[in-house]
Amino acid sequence: MQTRTLGRTGPEVSALGLGAMGMSDLYGPADEAEGLATIHAALDAGINLIDTGDFYGMGHNEMLIGRALRGRDREQVKISVKFGALRDAAGGWHGSDGRPKAVGNFLAYTLRRLDTDYVDIYRLSRIDHDVPIEETIGAIAEQVQAGRVRHIGLSEVGADTIRRAADVHPISDLQIEYSLLSRSIEAEILPTLRELGIGLTAYGVLSRGLLSGRWTADRALTPGDFRGFSPRFQGDNLLANLGLVEALRTIADARSVTVAQVAIAWVLSRGDDIVPLVGARRPDRLAESLGALDLTLTDDDLAAIELAVPAGAAAGERYGAPAMAELDSER
Repeated sequence: MQTRTLGRTGPEVSALGLGAMGMSDLYGPADEAEGLATIHAALDAGINLIDTGDFYGMGHNEMLIGRALRGRDREQVKISVKFGALRDAAGGWHGSDGRPKAVGNFLAYTLRRLDTDYVDIYRLSRIDHDVPIEETIGAIAEQVQAGRVRHIGLSEVGADTIRRAADVHPISDLQIEYSLLSRSIEAEILPTLRELGIGLTAYGVLSRGLLSGRWTADRALTPGDFRGFSPRFQGDNLLANLGLVEALRTIADARSVTVAQVAIAWVLSRGDDIVPLVGARRPDRLAESLGALDLTLTDDDLAAIELAVPAGAAAGERYGAPAMAELDSER
């Protein structure tokens, strides 16, 4: 397995990470046995970075990972956890809690669910606009000193917040959406990360399945799948985005690879400081994603991809208006 280091101060991790969210939440019903098998297949393939959130399935995702890691060498696995999202029993969302006293509370539950005594990377999922980021980072830093957290990360924040956080404590990485269809970070956020020596863990590299090469305009979504109201999956937006995928398919076919592998390889090509997170929920999908590591895109490939899917070509925002308004990274 190829490896990359998350920033100047972060851990060495596999060049691909596994995002576990879909095994518990937001993409409709999931099969626990398939989820466990996928995590085991990832570990066996050399993937050592697993990303979760304490609010995925209201703790279910952390418990699933905890079960999957039983009998494994904990020191060989890097667990990244997002915290702070407030939810209700109906699955609703109610902002984010970044208060210092909440940090220890969230972490205590996470450690119990994961059945571990430390988290490798801990990060606030969405900024709490009522709490200065310095206070939240300071509280996580206290957990670093106590040995319960090894590295501090950030999630979906803009350049100014990155700088303010880094002034309090070294930051290993920023987790943010980055794909052929989501490239806004290239203007200011990515240069800031590189200036400060902070890595990037990229989620949404397949744009929630749009860039998988398998999505169709008539696909029926199951209850609980948030793509049912995601702007890029609606009406004319979807048709336009699927047109971009077909242009990408021509490039993939020429290299005898899949659209998904081209999309992942493109993110990998953007710099050794970037680690894509793949959200596979089944071992076969994971195997396809791993194939991207063997795909080296040539200059001609990259030029063709740029023509097929230029920056800003995606139709529709990546989230609905209320969720977009919460993103510090989009301000």
